[in-house]
Amino acid sequence: MSEAWLIAGLGNPGPDYCATRHNVGYQAVESIAQMVSGTFSRHKRANAMVVEGKLGLPGHQHSVILVQPLSFMNESGGPIKALMQFYGIPADHLIALHDELDIPFTALRTKFGGGDNGHNGLKSIRKSLGTGDFYRVRMGIGRPPGRQEPADFVLKPFAAAERAGVADLVNRAADATCMLITDGLERAQQVYNFGPAKDPS
Repeated sequence: MSEAWLIAGLGNPGPDYCATRHNVGYQAVESIAQMVSGTFSRHKRANAMVVEGKLGLPGHQHSVILVQPLSFMNESGGPIKALMQFYGIPADHLIALHDELDIPFTALRTKFGGGDNGHNGLKSIRKSLGTGDFYRVRMGIGRPPGRQEPADFVLKPFAAAERAGVADLVNRAADATCMLITDGLERAQQVYNFGPAKDPS
């Protein structure tokens, strides 16, 4: 079994979507790319932008492939499956970073397996892989106000007053992903699954 991990930030491609709530997964994987001093480039075999790098301390490093699918959210599974096949990565070494309506804004939840909870990106991955047995870093964006439709809410940019919270959410999602890989799911859950912020020491 490969020891490499594929870390997929879910979102929609293009400048019209980069600041929307649906694209926090894209932003989080960009934060991890900065950690590994990597620059995204288009993959030769899949419709995705990719960075290859290493996480962890010297002597205990893990190879990672950071991914931003270039398909739209509801077709995320195709590029992710193609990359998993290319690199020989099993489903239990996939981590999907994605927005989550049912988690309060700025809160995080890390988990393994489960359904898609109506999230089109997760739905596509599950369909393409034939399994839901992969890790998720669920990034809370909260529910839409009033009667606004969720589909409209997730495609809107964050309000100016929310931007500091977004930056914190993105950075903690990146940190939680790294801890999940280096220290395991249980430790990541202990540190990051309890509200907006928690000291990892």
